[in-house]
Amino acid sequence: MTFLSVDLGGTSLRLATFTKEGDLISRESFHLEKRQGSEVGKLIRQRVEKQLQDNPDIQAIGASVPGISRKTTQTVWAPNIPGWEDYPLWEEISGVSEGIPVTIDCDRACYILGEYWKGHAKGCNDAIYLSVGTGIGAGILVDGRVLQGAHGIAGSVGWMALDRPFQEKYIPCGCFEYHASGAGLAKVAQEKLATTAGSPGKPSMTAQKIEAGDVFAAYDKGEKWAISTLENAIGYWGMGVANLISIFNPEKIIFGGGVFGPGKRFLEDIATEAKQWAQPVSMKLVSFDVSALGGDAGLYGAGYLASQTLENQNAL
Repeated sequence: MTFLSVDLGGTSLRLATFTKEGDLISRESFHLEKRQGSEVGKLIRQRVEKQLQDNPDIQAIGASVPGISRKTTQTVWAPNIPGWEDYPLWEEISGVSEGIPVTIDCDRACYILGEYWKGHAKGCNDAIYLSVGTGIGAGILVDGRVLQGAHGIAGSVGWMALDRPFQEKYIPCGCFEYHASGAGLAKVAQEKLATTAGSPGKPSMTAQKIEAGDVFAAYDKGEKWAISTLENAIGYWGMGVANLISIFNPEKIIFGGGVFGPGKRFLEDIATEAKQWAQPVSMKLVSFDVSALGGDAGLYGAGYLASQTLENQNAL
């Protein structure tokens, strides 16, 4: 028995096959390049069809998408893919799956499911995966089930209000995400450099060219603007997880996404900040960890999604 996982990102498509025990059998990856709209759907359809031809033992398909999976219409919204405001991805995949069940969920849900299946949330009924990459989102596991919300949008924690007054710059992404995502680190650094005389440490570096990786590199060199930027982010990460701890009382919070990565060194500092804000009993009972699966969390999560779909179907 084999399960097919489809992990769609903003710039790439990955597919993998898993055993029912969660062991990885095979994987492949493709850059989306300049594809958009139905061109992305066509690529997914073609690769799924090829996987099914090569792997006749596939029993179910799970897919992770970077946005919102609408259960009632079986369509998805993926803001980083032009033309995917209401894309019929389930129909696209089901058209070539020959009756094999297909289940789609958002990437943040798949992140926590991946960790629950084969990572650091294994054995937990209540855990949160905080994904900090270009944006910020959270996969929230409550009583062993992913929290979806009324319309599948639960976990959009980048919009948490952690500062006041409200500023127009928060409109596109939210307060938390503006200050502490990968893109947010670059924005905050640009603001600091714009108000600071002199070079940021590299004569060739300008505020317009800064990315999150540059901030970490400059931090390691002792650049004051980078230290200030990351201290600001640590404060927001601490406040953010404190709110999650107080609301959901999780056993574990797992930090993932491209920023954690280089940001894993700050877990102790984040915990120190969180202790000031979180419900104290809940704070003492939670543990922090970095993703065991790294960039593969969504891939494993979509595989687990497929396995559970088949298990639930067989139980009927």
